[in-house]
Amino acid sequence: MSGIGSVTISLDGSNKSSKLPLIGGTVGPPVADIRKIYNDLGIFTYDPGYGATASCESKITYIDGDEGVLLYRGYPIEQLAEKSTFLEVAYLLLNGELPNAAEAKEFDTGVRMHTMLHEQLRVFYNGFRRDAHPMAVMCGVVGALSAFYHDSLDINNPEHRRISAFRMIAKVPTIAAWAHKYNVGQPFMYPQNDLGYAENFLYMFNAVPAEPYRVNPILARAMDLIMILHADHEQNASTSTVRLAGSTGANPFACIAAGIASLWGPAHGGANEAVLHKLGEIGHVKNIPTFLEQVKDKNSKVKLMGFGHRVYKNFDPRAKIMQATCHQVLGELGIKHDPLLELAMELEKIALHDDYFVSRKLYPNVDFYSGIILKAMGFPLSMFTALFAVSRTVGWISQWQEMIADPEQRIGRPRQIYTGAAQRDYVPLDRRD
Repeated sequence: MSGIGSVTISLDGSNKSSKLPLIGGTVGPPVADIRKIYNDLGIFTYDPGYGATASCESKITYIDGDEGVLLYRGYPIEQLAEKSTFLEVAYLLLNGELPNAAEAKEFDTGVRMHTMLHEQLRVFYNGFRRDAHPMAVMCGVVGALSAFYHDSLDINNPEHRRISAFRMIAKVPTIAAWAHKYNVGQPFMYPQNDLGYAENFLYMFNAVPAEPYRVNPILARAMDLIMILHADHEQNASTSTVRLAGSTGANPFACIAAGIASLWGPAHGGANEAVLHKLGEIGHVKNIPTFLEQVKDKNSKVKLMGFGHRVYKNFDPRAKIMQATCHQVLGELGIKHDPLLELAMELEKIALHDDYFVSRKLYPNVDFYSGIILKAMGFPLSMFTALFAVSRTVGWISQWQEMIADPEQRIGRPRQIYTGAAQRDYVPLDRRD
């Protein structure tokens, strides 16, 4: 981060002005440092949703929405998806560089050694209703980890932060898989340290004690790829929530639980689940033309879920990668007559060639394809967002660690425009009309 000039703002009707430094990052547009604006001019800035405000300095992820670029620590997502693994990407996000062979082995071993949960957490699950949503379970269990692993909660101790990072990344797949097992009434499956990260999750999710279970390598690779593509995405709602909670000095388990709660929203992590719900509403291929006409109607509130993106104005680079994986998974599973998946494929084909959607750059996004893949792999809709949380945990913990180490980080305290009543005097009850 370096100074590249300044912007001067003058307050109309006064002789006051404020010279705001312009700060440049490695890539991306310059940013005006507005921290002095209240002292100089007596005003705050107004930016609902923080869409034009940089809340922090970060070296982790860069997005260029106009050009469809996503970089993890400078590496294009396309290269990482093709050549890397999720745990290697996790190391990259946490440490800033790709690991050498020895570092990769040590990191992999460290994660494997922390995959089990404290045995008393098995009982903790019994406090939830059997039909509890997996995200509700994950919020509760992840938040409770600080009560079971309170030996490493000093956020100012780098070794404690390192151990907490290992624990979070390693245990979240187990927590999510057990949430599913609890929901369907099957025995919890313990992690297997001879399996890879994605393989282990699929094993814990699908296996039962009564018979052997072999993880399909193509499905394991698809799961690993989904995790890579969802590992981090700059300062989105859930990541900002983790940072905001972390700015108070809260322990990392509490911060990640806050991130999971934020991710649960249908406008954020629930988008791939919403795709399948929308396909269910359409019901049949023959209903697609009528549905698309409703989408095109300006007076209609019908939305085409899974198409377009708030950040990516051209195309979602993750969607291009996921598209190929989607068709590979469907081919591997031999799924030819699933009405919902047939509907999704037909909707994709029409939307990619319809001038209305093409001209508006409403291409299928990563949620569209990941939703189809997860449905094909047998995941219930309620698990879609939970899987997103498993993937995003490494990004959250990386952002949390970066925030803790940032000397300029302060407790989050947004301002507001107050539009309520002005100061007034209290009126006793017997004198009120």
